[in-house]
Amino acid sequence: MPKPAILAIDLGSSSARASLWDRGGAPIEETETQLSHEFRHDEGVVADADELLDLIASAVDGTLEKAPKAQVQAVAVSTFWHSVLGVDSSGEPTTPVLTWADRRAAGAAAELRERLDEREVHRRTGCVLHSSYVPAKLLWLEGAYAEAFARSERFVSPGEYLYLKLFGEARVSTSMASATGLLDQNDKRWYGEILRALPIEEAHLSPISDEPLRGLSGEWAERWSALRDVPWFPAYGDGACSNVGAGCADRDRLALMVGTSGAMRVLWKAEAVEIPEGLWCYRSDAGRFVMGGALSDGGNLIAWLRETLRLPEYEEAEEAIAAMRPDAHGLTFLPLLAGERGPGWTEGASGVIAGLSTGTQPEEILRAAMEAVALRFALVAGILENSLPGERDVIATGGGMLNSPTWRQIMADALGRPVTVSKVEEASSRGAALLVLEALGEIEDLEKI
Repeated sequence: MPKPAILAIDLGSSSARASLWDRGGAPIEETETQLSHEFRHDEGVVADADELLDLIASAVDGTLEKAPKAQVQAVAVSTFWHSVLGVDSSGEPTTPVLTWADRRAAGAAAELRERLDEREVHRRTGCVLHSSYVPAKLLWLEGAYAEAFARSERFVSPGEYLYLKLFGEARVSTSMASATGLLDQNDKRWYGEILRALPIEEAHLSPISDEPLRGLSGEWAERWSALRDVPWFPAYGDGACSNVGAGCADRDRLALMVGTSGAMRVLWKAEAVEIPEGLWCYRSDAGRFVMGGALSDGGNLIAWLRETLRLPEYEEAEEAIAAMRPDAHGLTFLPLLAGERGPGWTEGASGVIAGLSTGTQPEEILRAAMEAVALRFALVAGILENSLPGERDVIATGGGMLNSPTWRQIMADALGRPVTVSKVEEASSRGAALLVLEALGEIEDLEKI
């Protein structure tokens, strides 16, 4: 008989994946299905909820076809944080999905800063009043999509929308709620003070629950009969999943992720937390916090440079930047092309390259960009060290770190400590699977996995 497996679904900023994992948290070979997507960059940075749903469904189809006899024990889901859409009384979208990268709510964030004590909001929610987070997006939506906003019965994340379609019911996990900017991190309840400053009530938000749903509805029960009655756990935030999947589930390890964007995170068990300025603080689940800083520019910046500067082929460019001494290019690069999140959270920030001359080569700009991103991470690391003192191993994940040994060395130099590459190729998928295995009682000590 086939051994029980966890089906992990991972919706990221650039792809949707489905894969099977065994009860020890190891991947089951040749079961992954990965489908690429891109956010739409029209007036803002958005996605279509139904297109994301179709993408996830196709990924699940692909994995089930690769393992038709798999005995799925439960379904784990990881999705990107900080995104929101409206749905009407029939559960249909009223707005596009506003992603974390959509900066149009900057004015609304400024308005909230006038209404509220931002330090107190940050101390309670772990989030600043910034266009990245849901409070500013909701206030902006009321004006920019007035009719659609009025028709919206609830405001949900893409993960909640998935469950609304599959089960006719939406729940938001502690993890996903924690990164909205609407949750009191220590009380684990919607924060009334900020709700009173917004044009919504608690009834417009999903109930917070980490309990799984069972019983796929209608066409989904027919399409995925093997998954119909298994527990589907509410989606976890992808950043927290990445930490868990990479083996960074305690204070002794610092996760450094450079994918489309970038993040540096520490995850640990605690009953309560004090949140320092400059960092965000969310949760992986009801018993663990995850704290750190996020950069809007990571692999997306390098991809933009490769296309814009018409850089040579990857191997040639890597060889060229590896041969340069640090700062030999003489350039100062401010890597804020996609705006600033941590640690300054400046709305309207933009990128700068200073020191250009007619002799500047494309590879020099590339090296300057990598050094600049590394130095931004060093700022975050310094704040983390002051808040959570202790020696930590730095574990790197994400394509940016895995694909460029030179960038890893630059990062190690900036941080002043070695950077070890995680051996886990899909940390978010694995992390979601491990969190579900723990919830099922299959794993006793997640920190040692």
